[in-house]
Order: sequence, then C-alpha cells, then structure tokens
Amino acid sequence: MAKNLRVFARRSLPTTRTYACQLLARLYIREMKPDKTTRLVVYNIAYGTGAPVNGLGRILTSHRYIRTSPRHINRLLDFLESINPDILGLLEIDTGSGRTQRVNQVELIANRLRHHYRCSVKYGQDSVGRRFPILRHQANAILTREESSNVAFHYFPIGFKRLIIEAEVGATRFFLVHLALSRRIRSRQLAALSEIASGEGPVVIAGDFNTLSGPGELDSLRSVLNLESANAKSLPTYPSWRPKRELDFILHSKDISVQKLAVPQIPFSDHLPLIMDFEIAPYDPPEKFF
Repeated sequence: MAKNLRVFARRSLPTTRTYACQLLARLYIREMKPDKTTRLVVYNIAYGTGAPVNGLGRILTSHRYIRTSPRHINRLLDFLESINPDILGLLEIDTGSGRTQRVNQVELIANRLRHHYRCSVKYGQDSVGRRFPILRHQANAILTREESSNVAFHYFPIGFKRLIIEAEVGATRFFLVHLALSRRIRSRQLAALSEIASGEGPVVIAGDFNTLSGPGELDSLRSVLNLESANAKSLPTYPSWRPKRELDFILHSKDISVQKLAVPQIPFSDHLPLIMDFEIAPYDPPEKFF
C-alpha cells in the first residue's frame, strides 16, 4: 500500500499536462489583448510550490510547503513572461526562506519581467508570524512595468493575514488583499477595506478574498465603493485541479472598461490566475486649494 501511495504521489506531479495547459493558455491570452490596453494579472501562487492533480495528491505532496523544487517557479516564470503583464498582483510569494533555498521569488520574477516591485510580509507589523523562519518570508507583492508614483502598506485591524498593498499606477489606485479564512474576521476586514479604499478616481481592488460562503460576502463592499466584478460570469478559481469556488476577484470602479477577462486553467498553483485587459476613461483629479 505504501508503495502504491508513493507511485501515486509521483504521478500527481504535473508533467505533460502542465505543458499542454501552458501552451493553450499562452495562445489564448496572447490573442486576447487589444492594443492600447493595460493587462492586470492577479495570482495566488502558493509560494511557488506547484499543484497536484487532486485532493489526495495535495496531501501526499504536502512536504512541498517545507522544501519545494525550483521547477515549479520556473514554469510559472515562463508563463508570466509569455502573457506579458503590465501590472502583476502576486499573493503567497516567498521572499527567500529555506523552502526556496533562499531564493527571493519577488526579485526573481521582477528581474525576469523587468518590472518594478513593492512587497511586504502579509502578517501584522507586531505579529508572531514575522518571527518564525518560513512565515517571516511569506509575502504579497505588486509588480509594475511603469514605476508606481505612490505605494503604501496598510493593515487590517484584525486577522492573522493583515497586509493591504496600495499602489498608484497612472491615475488608477490598485489594492491587493488576502483575506482571512474566518467569515467573521473577513466581514470586519471588508468593512475596514471600504474605508481605506474610498476616494476619487479609478480604483481596482483585487486578490484572494477567501469568500467561502460565496461572492455575496462582497455585496456591501461593492455597494459602498460602487464596484463591479471583472469576472462577470463568476468563473471559479479554486482548486485549480477541479475549480468549484470563486475565491479570487478583481473588483473595479465603473470608469474602468474591461476589454477581456480570462481564468486560464493552468496547474502552477492551487489557485487559478485572473487576467484582465482594461482601459480607463480620462480622469482629471480634483483641483486642490491650499
């Protein structure tokens, strides 16, 4: 029995299927981007640990969260380079723990894409998570082709994962979030987010919202900030081997025009990426008087 389980675990690793999915995704996404649009990619990459083909395989390969093969991040790098994003929001990225043999995945991806980046550990500033060997390297990051004029790190008042990254790219404000697993805590985080993200001009709020009770959890946030979901068909994003839940979102103000939205089924993480091509209406910020 043990021998059969070991064989199953080896077979669960992505092989030919990985490359087939990657090729199809590249061909589709390369065709979908019109000229004069901005491409945003939002992706929970599970620290570059890859993804098995089913739930049992996930259990049998759980050791990858302690030490992972570089082939996973290399496949992910090839994919990201092929789709040529202008803005990239990455969740669950490793900044150089023993799991990746001290490789900083943010720097690795930024150098490959020639992007600017800002990142931080996703736990609160005084959190115990910042003191443990692997946890203190678990981060979120925003990477941009053009350097962001302003970047800020905000923190939710509650929860273990608290980081909110805000970046201005042109006239658009981008917020990247990763919400709690507890619905009670998520509710309080969403209330705080509605205050932090309020303001004038085009806005995008994206990330892994962990909406385990359904997308209706975001109704209040969307109503307060007058946001729409880019994923109009509510395509599921989790788990990647058999998507059933919509946990990852790109929410945007109504002055942002979504040209295309794709959720390619690629086995590089336990989540699927969201890829949005968009344009924004001309925006003149309100004049300030001093």
